[in-house]
Amino acid sequence: MLTDLLLAIFWSLSPFGEAKVGIPFGISKGLNIYLVFICCFLANVLVFPIMTFFLVYINRYLVRWRGYKKAAVYVAKRAKQGSGPNIRKYGFFGLVLFVMVPLPGTGVYAGSIAAFLFGMKLRTAFWANALGIFFSSLIVWAVAISIKAT
Repeated sequence: MLTDLLLAIFWSLSPFGEAKVGIPFGISKGLNIYLVFICCFLANVLVFPIMTFFLVYINRYLVRWRGYKKAAVYVAKRAKQGSGPNIRKYGFFGLVLFVMVPLPGTGVYAGSIAAFLFGMKLRTAFWANALGIFFSSLIVWAVAISIKAT
């Protein structure tokens, strides 16, 4: 049980899944649905400060390497294209909507990058990402519960 919960948390921290994968994984393993939601949501929220630290302090050193710079520019363009119109038009709520959509390419990783690129204040960006993660997690959680119930 503990191993399954830790795996669900790790999926929620992962850029390959976030809570979009962690929650269904935990529920499919028969874990308590409320515990899974809370743990996966909080793990996913934890990504924002990690990404912010990375973008502010580590990124500036890694960007010196050609391969990393090429990949970083690609990821930045995708984050800016996907979220740009919403953030420019709606600001805080645009970022919430972008992070909230439970599809690949959206979520806290892309939301953190977009907030960084658009120069959002750290506190505003955190709350927008946290709110978006909450609604995304809620959607995924409700769908996973309804599927398991059938």
